[in-house]
Amino acid sequence: MSLAPVILAAGASRRLGEPKALADLGGQSVLERLARALEGLSRTPLVITGYHHVEIQAHAARRTPEVEVILNPSWEEGRTSGVALAATRRPGEDLLVCPADVPAVSPALIESLAEEWHRRGAPPRGWLAPSVEVVPRQERRFGHPIILGAHLASLAGEQPADAPLRRLRDSAAPLLTLPTSELAILDDLDTPEDLRSIRERLQGDPPLR
Repeated sequence: MSLAPVILAAGASRRLGEPKALADLGGQSVLERLARALEGLSRTPLVITGYHHVEIQAHAARRTPEVEVILNPSWEEGRTSGVALAATRRPGEDLLVCPADVPAVSPALIESLAEEWHRRGAPPRGWLAPSVEVVPRQERRFGHPIILGAHLASLAGEQPADAPLRRLRDSAAPLLTLPTSELAILDDLDTPEDLRSIRERLQGDPPLR
């Protein structure tokens, strides 16, 4: 069964002051960087937009024509509505869900998640998330991107549109994790300070090609 990449980029980004998907990360937009990181999946990424649909669609046409941009009319309801829309656009496919809030994950992590998912048998109701151990408290934290089995993804449409994704996670079986050392899975691009921090961390890294 194929693994369909989904980029969630529907929010109004009011605290950031610009569309998250179009924020610059050292010469590449968030959308460009995520699209490049997903290239190894050999499947056209589906970009779910909302408030900034027109701007993101125009940017994608110029800079990332290899993605498919879809407007979520229920974008204000939250991420679950975006997952539900993706499941209708990619019926019967497992979804690899990448929020624009987590823009700096590497192609290597994407590849490792895909490999782990298939190694675990791609369970139809499964949920796979990366996790990292945070020092000094030796606390394991879970992040993004996540993979949802096709059946679990289809259940998003049965949830209230404004239900948090953790409600969908509660229906998962099994819940799986991939340990990683990549702290970028915990990013939360929300403010100009968050953007500066991510840019500084990526400084010196070559843009993804």
